Amino acid sequence: MTHKCKRLRLVCGCAALLLVAALTCAHAIEPEEQLKDPALEARARALSSELRCLVCENETIEASQAPLAGDLRHLVRQRIVAGDSNAQIRELLRERYGDYVLFRPRFDLQNALLWLGPFAVLLIAGVILLVRVRSMNQAPSTALSAEEEARLESLLTEDRTPPDAGSGATESR
Repeated sequence: MTHKCKRLRLVCGCAALLLVAALTCAHAIEPEEQLKDPALEARARALSSELRCLVCENETIEASQAPLAGDLRHLVRQRIVAGDSNAQIRELLRERYGDYVLFRPRFDLQNALLWLGPFAVLLIAGVILLVRVRSMNQAPSTALSAEEEARLESLLTEDRTPPDAGSGATESR
């Protein structure tokens, strides 16, 4: 097999893989689920994209293929036709399935740690970093006493004198 044939097979394989990926990412909504009124259908799709599939977890009910997601999409459309507002539909689903069904849960005491936790961690890390940087930049504030300065001076002058000059005696071997 020539190099060109191998390359052609690779390109065709990648194209087929991309086609399969694109088809699996298509919306899961069935044509019979759609509402006749385009404005209501757009509202249903927008609301469905804010709701989490409880089976797939990190997928909206709009995109999920799970049967429960289909039931939730049907319920959303049913409530829209009945005249419920988006807030009423969200509240109905939250009461049935908990805050987890909402991709953007409301802020309350039960989930305050979830909302405030990341900011608290960043604040604590910033304070720790600030304290460490400041402590590294500060010079020691203790000065030498007169006795320590005299000792230091004698050590420094002792190092400067040649070894023979200070003793007056010569070594013999």
